[in-house]
Amino acid sequence: MGTQEKSELCFPQLFNMSCKKPAIARSKAVFLHIVLSSVSFLTVALNLLVIISVSHFRQLHTPTNILLLSLAVSDFLVGLLLSPAEILRSTACWFLGQPTCLMYIFVSLTVTSASVGIMVLISADRYVAICDPLNYPIRITDRRVKLCVCLCWLCSIAFSCFLVRDDLHQKRKQNSCYGKCVVVVQYIAGVVDLILTFIVPVTVIIVLYMRVFVVAVSQARSMRSHATAVRNHLPMTLTKKSELKAARTLGVLVLVFLMCFCPYYCVSLVGEEFINSSSASFVAYLFGLNSCLNPLIYAMFYPWFRKAVKLVVTLQILQPGSSEVSIL
Repeated sequence: MGTQEKSELCFPQLFNMSCKKPAIARSKAVFLHIVLSSVSFLTVALNLLVIISVSHFRQLHTPTNILLLSLAVSDFLVGLLLSPAEILRSTACWFLGQPTCLMYIFVSLTVTSASVGIMVLISADRYVAICDPLNYPIRITDRRVKLCVCLCWLCSIAFSCFLVRDDLHQKRKQNSCYGKCVVVVQYIAGVVDLILTFIVPVTVIIVLYMRVFVVAVSQARSMRSHATAVRNHLPMTLTKKSELKAARTLGVLVLVFLMCFCPYYCVSLVGEEFINSSSASFVAYLFGLNSCLNPLIYAMFYPWFRKAVKLVVTLQILQPGSSEVSIL
C-alpha cells in the first residue's frame, strides 16, 4: 500500500482493517469544531441553570416544572456527552474504542427516547390543564409526575439496552473496520424503534396539542365575549390566562422539538443508501441544537426563569433561606 493511501487511513498500521478518514477539508473541520463546541458549551451552561433554578427554588416545584427539569437533564446530557462525541464521530476518526462507541450509542438512544417521552408527558400535562382544569390539581400531582418521569427514564434505558445488544451482535458478526462508530441495528429492532420512538409519540403529541389549541381558542373567545363576567370572577380568569400562556409557551417548545426531531428519524424512513454522511451529520446536529434552544425559549417566555438565573449567577442562592424566595 502506498504512502498516500496509508495517510488516508485512521490506523495505517492495520492496513485493510482500518477505515478511511472522513473526507472533509481541514478548514471546514476546524470551523465545525469551533461552532459545534460553542453550541455544546452553551447547551451545558444554559440547561445547568435550568436544573439549578427548578431544583433550588421551592416555589418552582410544580408538576409542569418537574417535567421541564427532566427535559433539562436530558438536554444537559446531550450537550455534555453526545454533542462532543458526535463532533468526533463525524469530523474525525473514532479513536476511543469499541466499548466507548457502544456507550455513546446507548446514551444517545436513552436520551433521545427519554426526551420524546417527556415531550409526550408535557403535552398530556397541558391537555389536562386546558381541557379539564377543575380536575387538574387532583389528576396531576407532584408524586404522579415524578413517578411518570422515573418510568419514562427506566423504559428508555431498558429499550436502549435491547437495541445496543442487537448492535453489539451485528458488529461482532460483520467485523467492520476500525476508526468509525456506526450504529448498526437489525431490521426488526429498527422498525420497533421507529414506531415506539417516532411514529406513536409524535402522533400523540400532535393530537393532544391540536385538542389543546381548539379548546384554548374557544376559551379565549369565551373570555372576550363575557367581559363583564370576567371582571366578576377575576381569580378564576387569571388562572385560565396563566394556563393558556403556559400552553402557548410549551406549545412553542413542542413545535421546536418536532422541527428538530422529525428530520432525525426521517433519515431512517428514507434509508441509508439515499443519505450521505453529511446529511446524516446535519440532522444529528439539528437534534442537538434543540437542546440549546429549549432554555432560550424559557428565557423568552418565562419571567421566573430570568429572575432565577439572576439569583443563581449572582450567587444569592448561597444565602440562607434563598430557596423560599418568591420567584413567580
